[in-house]
Amino acid sequence: MKPQLAESVHWLLEVLIPLGIFLVVVALGVFSRRVVQTRLARWAGRTQSRLGEAILAAIRTPFWVLCVMLGIYLALEFSSLPKSLVAKAETLLSILAVFAVSMVTANILSGFTRMRAESIDTLLPVTSLTENIIRIIVYGVGILIILNHLGISIAPILATLGVGGLAVALALKDTLSNFFAGFHIVATRQIRVGDYLKLDSGEEGHVHDISWRTTKIQTLAGNFVLIPNAKLTELIVTNFSLPAADVQVTVELGVHYSSDLTQVERVLCETATEVMKETKGAVPDFQPLVRYQAFGDSSIDLSVILRAETFKDQFLVKHEFIKRVHNRFAAEGIVIPYPIRALNRSQEKGR
Repeated sequence: MKPQLAESVHWLLEVLIPLGIFLVVVALGVFSRRVVQTRLARWAGRTQSRLGEAILAAIRTPFWVLCVMLGIYLALEFSSLPKSLVAKAETLLSILAVFAVSMVTANILSGFTRMRAESIDTLLPVTSLTENIIRIIVYGVGILIILNHLGISIAPILATLGVGGLAVALALKDTLSNFFAGFHIVATRQIRVGDYLKLDSGEEGHVHDISWRTTKIQTLAGNFVLIPNAKLTELIVTNFSLPAADVQVTVELGVHYSSDLTQVERVLCETATEVMKETKGAVPDFQPLVRYQAFGDSSIDLSVILRAETFKDQFLVKHEFIKRVHNRFAAEGIVIPYPIRALNRSQEKGR
């Protein structure tokens, strides 16, 4: 019995020691994560910096992976498994570690780039396309490190890729066309995220995102329109956000021929000025303009020019102006005539 008991105890220790090491490492990882998270949160609150939040978001998932991998690695070192099996497992863990570090690096760089783009006017705005480019570069470097770790020569692989590049380019012609068109859109900054566009094909709305394949436009109704990047570069596009985001708001109306045009102009200017100062989305320091246009069939036609901060704000500005002008004209006795058609009966009787 004693040899069997000793053998059972030995087998139990061989299992419990690696398991205990694994659990201790994971527990230390949990403790370290809390300490790092607390310190980064204090630093971010003290310096009013979002970098700490970006780092926390970047390491949250990879941190757990690294802790588990480190626990497995140390447990294998103290296990009685065959050395060949341990070596293969360590190689696999090294590959996973490189991927985890690449994930952390890509997340941190993407978050940092996004914050910098929000604070300054960068040459290359951050969209899904630019974030994916950053991730592709970082993961590409990680793959090269893994290949070097495995002792695989990179030169033959690059030569193979060069030979097969033409076939891949032909097979992915449309995909690559949209990718480079999207990169051109982002780099030239003629279309940016948040801009209001109107296409000659009829679609219009705010640019929600520019990805590697499509540009996503959100209409005022809240729906998304997906336009291939290559197609977008071929369309005639009106960008209402360039060179400035504010837009002109023109309201056309007519007054009766018996109206005092000086009084009409004064009333319209006063009302338009009130709308500019009191309406949300209007440009408060813009001086409205009143311009008479023509002698119409039943009225003297004119235009009132206002200005809104964005394309979307023009609807509320126009709404408030029409409502106030209608009330003001009623109080001032200014008539907005209905269409009038005069019949010349005397001419008919002379026949």
